[in-house]
Amino acid sequence: MPNHRDERLGKLIQEKIGALIVEGKIKDPRVDSFLSVTRADVSNDLSYADVYISSFKSENGLSEGVAGLQSAAGFIQSKLASVLHIRQTPHLRFHADLGPRKSFELNQKIDELAQPSVDGQSDRDDDAAN
Repeated sequence: MPNHRDERLGKLIQEKIGALIVEGKIKDPRVDSFLSVTRADVSNDLSYADVYISSFKSENGLSEGVAGLQSAAGFIQSKLASVLHIRQTPHLRFHADLGPRKSFELNQKIDELAQPSVDGQSDRDDDAAN
């Protein structure tokens, strides 16, 4: 179970990596501003940080973005080291987070089901007339 310090460090890592992405500091062409950092989980011994990335781009575009971030992990880690001021900067591991995309798609399906379709309404009217 993460303690308060780990959670604060995870939030700070999430914020700083997000800023690097938005500001275009990561020069890998696979990394663009459509990527967002959803969370960063830091291990108890601060040796690793699992960083979860989401995007509304295609799943292929998301996986390429995650691969681009993983290849730039050393650069990102060095930028974090200058900001975090801790003895050992966690090694970064990037993962695709499909949760936001799945919840968005689920909300769209619910909205589609909640709205009466024009075709369905006319079929009911035809059945009521017969």
